[in-house]
Amino acid sequence: MSDKRPKVKVKSFQEWMEVNIWGLLIVLGLVLSVGGLVEIVPLFFMDKTMEHNKFPEIVWEKAGQEPIVTVGEDGKEQWNWQPGDGVRPLTAVELAGRDVYQREGCYLCHSQMVRPFRDEKERYGHYSLASESMFDHPFQWGSKRTGPDLARVGGKYSDEWQRQHLYDPRSVVPESVMPSYPWLEESYLNGKKLRRHMGGLRLVGVPYSDADLAAAPALAEGKTEMDALVSYLQVLGTMVTLDESKAYRE
Repeated sequence: MSDKRPKVKVKSFQEWMEVNIWGLLIVLGLVLSVGGLVEIVPLFFMDKTMEHNKFPEIVWEKAGQEPIVTVGEDGKEQWNWQPGDGVRPLTAVELAGRDVYQREGCYLCHSQMVRPFRDEKERYGHYSLASESMFDHPFQWGSKRTGPDLARVGGKYSDEWQRQHLYDPRSVVPESVMPSYPWLEESYLNGKKLRRHMGGLRLVGVPYSDADLAAAPALAEGKTEMDALVSYLQVLGTMVTLDESKAYRE
């Protein structure tokens, strides 16, 4: 008795793909690539995709021209930007906080994207704009909310509350399922590493000035990862003041 299996006769290209796994994978790759390009590429050439093209006040006009913050001879921080002035790159300390946010997987339980729905607006505030994430590499929109959305958490709680919540979440929110992060108070920032990081971001289009990079070591000196994460959380949603009377999206 022969062990040879009868050959399957195919009558169409679809039937050929159904019996040829590699052919199916190649065709799927081509179709998905073309479909993705057709949907995504036009967005880079449409002015209405980024709201600041129509509403330039969304972005800080001095970004890349003047330093965001410097450290004076007396050791005090001197800010050229104020909350509401517009979207700008993160400072060295805020950037370090975002790195901690990513490293600890905060984005797995928290989103940073307020959708244009009434219930979300009432709970979290104005819906998020694409231009608010224009300097994020990568963006932190998230896809799950085990905890609340953080897109506009800046200023909602005090620095001390945020520290205590990170150190021992259940001491301020008894029903919280968030893990504790006590070790953040024991790890200090590396200013030189942050300066290199900012330089890398500048290569991909983030408008950091030379003064921003130069100020990084001084800004990071003596600060812990806890300080950095709190600084990052406190700036979220505070960069631009959105006008409720304006229709930022069509």
